[in-house]
Amino acid sequence: MDTTLSFPKNKINVLLLENVHPIALDIFNQEGFNVIAIKEAMDETELCEKIKDIHILGIRSKTMVTKTVLQHAQKLMCIGAFCIGTNQIDTICCAQNGIVVFNAPYSNTRSVVELAVGEMIMLMRNVLTKSNSLHQGVWDKSAKNSFEIRGKILGLIGYGNIGSQFSVIAESLGMKVCFYDVADKLALGNARKCKTLEELLQKSDVISMHVDGRESNQFLIGKSQFDMMKDNVLFLNLSRGHIVDIDALKEAILSGKVWGTSVDVYPDEPKSNDEEFISPLRGLPNTILTPHIGGSTEEAQANIGDYVPNKLINYTNKGDTYGAVNFPEVQLPSFEDSHRILHIHKNEPGILAKINAVFAKHDVNIQAQYLKTNEHIGYVITDVATNYSPEIIQEIKNIAGTVKFRMLY
Repeated sequence: MDTTLSFPKNKINVLLLENVHPIALDIFNQEGFNVIAIKEAMDETELCEKIKDIHILGIRSKTMVTKTVLQHAQKLMCIGAFCIGTNQIDTICCAQNGIVVFNAPYSNTRSVVELAVGEMIMLMRNVLTKSNSLHQGVWDKSAKNSFEIRGKILGLIGYGNIGSQFSVIAESLGMKVCFYDVADKLALGNARKCKTLEELLQKSDVISMHVDGRESNQFLIGKSQFDMMKDNVLFLNLSRGHIVDIDALKEAILSGKVWGTSVDVYPDEPKSNDEEFISPLRGLPNTILTPHIGGSTEEAQANIGDYVPNKLINYTNKGDTYGAVNFPEVQLPSFEDSHRILHIHKNEPGILAKINAVFAKHDVNIQAQYLKTNEHIGYVITDVATNYSPEIIQEIKNIAGTVKFRMLY
């Protein structure tokens, strides 16, 4: 056995889809990996074929990594979502197959918040309506239906990274902020947590959605929720398309319940810029539609392009899973004068003992060892002295419950 190096870097295949930032390509190329970059998303059939020889996959929001795709991904070690959401990836199936998933939870936060603030002000001032009138040659200089945001109540549904930063900026602009979140979140500034979603809906002048894409959030806002809102409310959705019943939103706009809306995400989105965008929201009054660009600024994409590849490389090169969304998180030190054995297994009793029994049997000196588990997976990292028998590798691989085994030199 050649123990001078682990799997050669120039044989590690990286597939990047959906036009990720060029910084990501540069980082992987500098690392010596073999990189394939494609501008478009792939459908399930295309990805099933392409992923067979891929070790690292990078996607954005449109490529669906399903259980079927993962059945063809025998060499896949990790996936990077170059965005916040990971609902396009079957993360549980990934974990069960020993595939680590990373995302970019913070990198585009500011960009989304700035767009939400800008659109909120545009709607409150009735700018869209007046701009469209001017394009038709109609000069309508009046203060009618034009308001300041100062003193208005902003209701945030979801108080994570984006919702909480929106809260701080809105409050600095003179708004009163309330929020609703199923998790117990610390309120920033003078923001107030609502006990129920209904309470928030009934008291807010502006409502902005900032929840994740989990299946249970589908149609979180529908006809009954719109009926609870104040008349002439402003409604923003820059989170996930399926959390709002689009037909109910259309009805609320046409009835005047919702005075103005801005939407950046949709239940069905084109896979590329060549496809037509089809939605019931097209052509509605005082409706700002943007093509899922909340995080699409040069700064955000550059931040994501730098952040996600480094997570994937740290896992590939030293087994570090810190920041993973579906895996036990371990932040590992560098290792020298040793070999690092990475063992991913089903979370069953006794596996660590079996691994260590193999080391004891062959008189292998353990220099460091780390174990982390979650409900699906156990992850053991062992640094050993280099003078061991090659037989231990096959014996550890053969331990019942082993999902994946990897060795780093």
